[in-house]
Parts: sequence; structure tokens; C-alpha cells
Amino acid sequence: MQTIDKFNFAGKKAFVRVDFNVPLDENFNITDDTRIRAALPTLKKILNDGGSVIIGSHLGRPKGPSDTFSLKHILPHVSELLGVDVQFANDCIGEEAKVKASALQPGEVLLLENLRFYAEEEGKPRGLAEDASDEEKKAAKKAVKESQKKFTETLASYADCYVNDAFGTAHRAHASTALIAAYFDTDHKMFGYLMEKEVKAVEKILNDIVRPFTAIMGGSKVSSKIEIIENLLNKVDNLIITGGMTYTFTKALGGSIGQSICEDDKLDLALDLLKKAKEKGVNLVLAVDTKIADSFSNDAKTAFVDVDKIPDGWEGLDIGPKTEAIYADIIKKSKTILWNGPTGVFEFDNFTHGSRSVGEAIVEATKNGAFSLVGGGDSVACVNKFGLADGVSYVSTGGGALLEAIEGKVLPGIEAIRGY
Repeated sequence: MQTIDKFNFAGKKAFVRVDFNVPLDENFNITDDTRIRAALPTLKKILNDGGSVIIGSHLGRPKGPSDTFSLKHILPHVSELLGVDVQFANDCIGEEAKVKASALQPGEVLLLENLRFYAEEEGKPRGLAEDASDEEKKAAKKAVKESQKKFTETLASYADCYVNDAFGTAHRAHASTALIAAYFDTDHKMFGYLMEKEVKAVEKILNDIVRPFTAIMGGSKVSSKIEIIENLLNKVDNLIITGGMTYTFTKALGGSIGQSICEDDKLDLALDLLKKAKEKGVNLVLAVDTKIADSFSNDAKTAFVDVDKIPDGWEGLDIGPKTEAIYADIIKKSKTILWNGPTGVFEFDNFTHGSRSVGEAIVEATKNGAFSLVGGGDSVACVNKFGLADGVSYVSTGGGALLEAIEGKVLPGIEAIRGY
């Protein structure tokens, strides 16, 4: 497999798939440019070599062309960060894009309009009536798949080489994230620096484990984390189940959870996971106390109670001090740590303490030689909110991609470059 470090981009045009799906406010100002900054080393390497760059990305989930999701809004900031007057094509596969890509000179950059303005990027039909028949759905899907080939060929035709630096979309077999790679030989397709770092971080967590290995899994639903939990049970020494999932497990064990979030149809699943953990010798850790509130609000009345003794009309919104101490003790003794999901409703300042304590324990463990990987939108938001990002080994830019990789799935965006 070709690596970006060893490739000389002099005189070459590189199609670089990035993940510039950044949050914008109502005035289209970027509120967090982390993803753009993460791609800069790759883009600058190509330009410094004497190559030119064609940037492809998506923004949001448009159902067609839309000013709201236009990448033109981020153009000035990308130009500023790169130190280059980035050109813009109003249509990623239109005549303007072809002409501008063809005319690109070494050191120049072209940003294509949102790839997801076209259904062909994702390969999914749009605009079907709700009452469309199975035959109509099948025909629409076939039509999109057929036109997807031409869409992909057009994108590939702009460049001499392909660089995938969008780990956040690596779990999608989309035109620009996986299918396009087939149009370049092994020596002309590669991961960008960000993708390389992401892949190495995941592989370290999965294959280069220094024990004890502790995973902290948060989130509101057991159902959304079932596959990753089951896979982790084959790898970890300690599995801390926290966040909203806590209350499904607590109720399954016979506890009273008041109005706390709970998947009543997953109680048997929770018990089954506890049984599997015991069989595999995994220390599955649940909260023992919780910070409860009388309403879902930052200004709610609060109290600390045992997690299985939440009164009616109250709900658990964070872990309590006893649980914080238990989690911190386990984390600080660990040498490999994975954190995905906060301990509570960290968006409310009055319910941030548990997540902050977990983050601080991870930072301390990292200082003592542990490898720590933080991933998933909420966990990343946590470490950024608390100013802890620099204290962990790696903060992943991938949400769904990271989870699927840890589940043990082969990601199409990675397979397309590696060839397996």
C-alpha cells in the first residue's frame, strides 16, 4: 500500500476526500473547525510537494442542492487556514468543475460543491413517494446505482491520484469514499495523515493491547451499542457501562429507576450481557449511585441516591460521587483505555461532573503510560469542553466509523485503499 509520506505529488493532481462536515451557526459561521484543521497536514504535504488539490467533501444530509448545505460557506476559512486562495466549483460534476480541475496548476486548490447534492454519492434513491411499490423502489435503486458509476468516473477523471483522509465516512461505501479508489492503481491511492493516525489508533486498541484494558461505554441506548459491547467482551478486562444505558441494566436487575430513560424491551438483553461478561471473566461495572433530578433541566432540583432507589417522578442524569471514585480507580490502573459516551447529560452544566471525572482519570492514566483513545461525538465534545483533549493519547474524528471498526467490521473506505 502506498503511503502519503513516500509519494511525491510534484506535478500531480490529487483528489482528496476530506470530512469538512463542520457545524455552522444560523449565519453560516463555522462553530468548530476541528475537522478542517485535522486535514491540513495532508493538504499542505501535497501543495508543498508541488502538487495541486481537488477537495471533495459532504456537509450535512441534503436531499438535493441546497444553499443551507453549500460548501461555499466554508470556503473563506479553508482558504485562510491553507494560506491559499481556494477556488470553488458550484457543481461537483458539472462543466465548471471539469474545466477548473483541468486548469489547476501546482500549488492551487479547488473545493468542489457538496458531493451529497447528488444521490449518486450515497447510492440511494431520493424523492420516492411514501406509497411507492417494491418494484418502484427496486427500479429507483437500480437507476441510482447505474448512474453512480458515471458520477464516480467523473470525480476520478479530475486527478492523477486519490487520497482518502475522511475517517468519519470510512464506514460508508459511497462514491467518493470507497468506489473511486478502483479507478487508481495501488501506487496512486493512499490514506492521508489523518486516516493513517485513525487506523493506527484503532488497530492499537484492537490488536496491540497492554493490559489492563478498560472500555467506558456511555450512551442512552443498549440497542445502539450491542454489537460493540459484545465485541469488547472478547477483548477488555473492565467494561464500564454508563450514561443512559445504566438504567436499563439497573431495572433489569430489579432496581427502581423512577422516570429515568430505559429500554424496557432490552431488559433480557442487559441480563444476557451481564451473564456473558461473567462467563468471559470481564469485570462489567455499573453505577452504584446517581445524581437525580425532578425534571430534565439544568435548573432542576437534584439529589444523590443509590442507583436502584430512584423515587417516582425523578430521573438519573449523571453518576454520583461513589461511582466516580469506583470508575476513577479502575481507569487509573489501566494501560489501554477506550472512552465512547459520557456518563450523563453533560450538555447541562449541573450534570457534567461525572464525565469530567472520567476524563480527568483518563488523563492521569495517560500520564502514567496508558494508551487512551477517545471517540464518538459526545465524548469528543466532553474532552474539548473540559480542556482535556491534549491529555489523552488520541481523539478520534470518527463517530460511526470508529464504532464499526471496534465492532470488528471491515470499513469500505479502508478496504478500498488496502485492497482487503
